[in-house]
Amino acid sequence: MNKNVIWRSLKKLANLNVAIVVLLMIVFCCILGSIIEQDKSFLYYQFNYPDYYSFIIVLGLDHVFRTWWFILISSIFILSLLVCTFSTQLPSLKNARRWKFIYNKSIINTNKYYLQSINDSYCSFTNIIYSLIRLNFFVFCKNNSLYSYKGLYGRIAPIFVHFSITAILLGSLCSFFLSFLVQEIIPKGEIFHLKNIIHSGFYSQLPADIIFRVNDFYINYNFNGSIKQFFSSLSVYFHNYPVLYSKIISVNKPLRFFSITFYQTDWEIDAVRINLGFNNYIQKKFVKANIDGKNCWLSNVSISSKKDILFVLFSLDNNLLVCDSNGLILQEVDVGEKFYINNTSFVIQDIITSTGLQIKVDPGIYLVYLGFFIMMLSTFVSYMSYSQVWIYSSLGSLEFWGSTNRASLFFEQDIVYLDKIYSYYSLYMTPHIIKINNILI
Repeated sequence: MNKNVIWRSLKKLANLNVAIVVLLMIVFCCILGSIIEQDKSFLYYQFNYPDYYSFIIVLGLDHVFRTWWFILISSIFILSLLVCTFSTQLPSLKNARRWKFIYNKSIINTNKYYLQSINDSYCSFTNIIYSLIRLNFFVFCKNNSLYSYKGLYGRIAPIFVHFSITAILLGSLCSFFLSFLVQEIIPKGEIFHLKNIIHSGFYSQLPADIIFRVNDFYINYNFNGSIKQFFSSLSVYFHNYPVLYSKIISVNKPLRFFSITFYQTDWEIDAVRINLGFNNYIQKKFVKANIDGKNCWLSNVSISSKKDILFVLFSLDNNLLVCDSNGLILQEVDVGEKFYINNTSFVIQDIITSTGLQIKVDPGIYLVYLGFFIMMLSTFVSYMSYSQVWIYSSLGSLEFWGSTNRASLFFEQDIVYLDKIYSYYSLYMTPHIIKINNILI
């Protein structure tokens, strides 16, 4: 009794009006998430939405797709689709596979089916069966009645659509609970753990036993000096074991290690390391600036209480410019080249760069991809027409009815071909078919 009550309650969710309302709510949430920038800082919303920022923060509109109410709406829609699938679509498919024989005209609803005259010179069931098989119909015969259909896959398409939407929504829920996103700026040659978390799911876990190293970072430039691509060489270690995996990544070519994906996102020029004299080393930070519309990096080194020199770098492919405090270029030097200022030797040991990495774990993405693949496949399958044909023998003639759920013109064309094939078998091949029929009997 309780099961029946629960099932009746669940079947109310399968109502088309309820499903449309829930779907419109999801669409509205998606529109909100597209209009309002997601996962920004509180100051960002305070500055850009001065009249509504408190409303945005309280309702969670800054992270719409990770709010409890969006998860609740998605769960209700998933439940509605599943209930509709098991209570309506699957029984409808099962009913479509049943053999439906008729023996008189009164059983047929003439408003639903098409009536077509077939050449009945011999009234041969064998000929009509072979004709239908030639047109790719599945044929079933009982006594003096015949039933056939084709395009049953078209009836499966709505079920696959439901399962694809369910997979997409379940994938998004899985991402909410199990995914995490980390962003790091790592200097070249440094070892790092995942720690700068942007957001993480309730049940996500950072891999504590795995460490990573940025082996190298370099940039390829075009002939006009613009950046063509930048690369990072990464290695993955497990405790003190040797390297598990290494790869050079670039934009749109990430490193994938099990469920972890490393994306190349940004880069920085941090500092210059200089050898002064014999064994004196200093490291000075670079400051990004703009000169005549070109990005450059500046670093200041004091050589006396009243005199400074500037190191200017325009790109990693270019040499450094050594300038005085007034901006006058003194000389151009390369990394590793020795030069002198006030009888003091200088050697640019290294330009320290950092690579920007985005590390992402999202197990739900595979469900989302699977859902969209099934949806595309079901879209093509849905164009297949489901056609049915009923034929029975009455008073020395064959009575024919047919039905299709779409593409009526193609179905009518099939009936014309059926008439022609039946006529051909009846006029030219009847003796051979009758012989085979006698053998089968």
